[in-house]
Amino acid sequence: MDAAMDLMRRISPKQSETALSALLSLLPHHSADLLSQVDQPLQVCMDEESMKEFILCEYNRDADSYRSPWTNKYYPPLEDGPLPSIELRKLEVEANEVFAVYLDQYYEGGVSSVYLWEDDNQGFVACFLIKKDGSKTGHGRRGYLQEGSWDAIHVIEVGPEEEGTARYCLTSTIMLSLTTENKPSGTFNLSGSIRRQWQRVICVTWGE
Repeated sequence: MDAAMDLMRRISPKQSETALSALLSLLPHHSADLLSQVDQPLQVCMDEESMKEFILCEYNRDADSYRSPWTNKYYPPLEDGPLPSIELRKLEVEANEVFAVYLDQYYEGGVSSVYLWEDDNQGFVACFLIKKDGSKTGHGRRGYLQEGSWDAIHVIEVGPEEEGTARYCLTSTIMLSLTTENKPSGTFNLSGSIRRQWQRVICVTWGE
């Protein structure tokens, strides 16, 4: 398992899906660990009701359907898919509106999605996702890249620790892939990924 994870850290994000499929065939008894620990380049779907794109990932997936943060509906339709509580749904809607503004101002376009759900420890988890296609035919506004993508996954876990304190754990993963091509310098390709984690216990008034 350690060797498999070490290999995935060195694989280009453009080839990670093929590499993960091969590892799942070689190590079927580690399938759950591989699927939960290996981040894949993000995919995008259209919410047909709001006519807004949203990001597909393991955090908004149930079976083969994905929940849209814009309408709280699953695509393809799923009758009994899990939904956040009323309180978390209100926070999720506000977070998506704010994050969309941040995306446009900082990334100059792209697709963002924020998902919130309760965990088993009387806390909640929030996932902030960004996908930017920087190629000439994608979300890029400058047109410098032949191909290019930026995938960002930020997962924040919040839960009670002791009386008057809460534990915050942030796990961030960035996947980058870009290709430029021009006559003076020829073809240049760069890709890679990085994951970092940060934890802290903070004094809070829990539940208020």
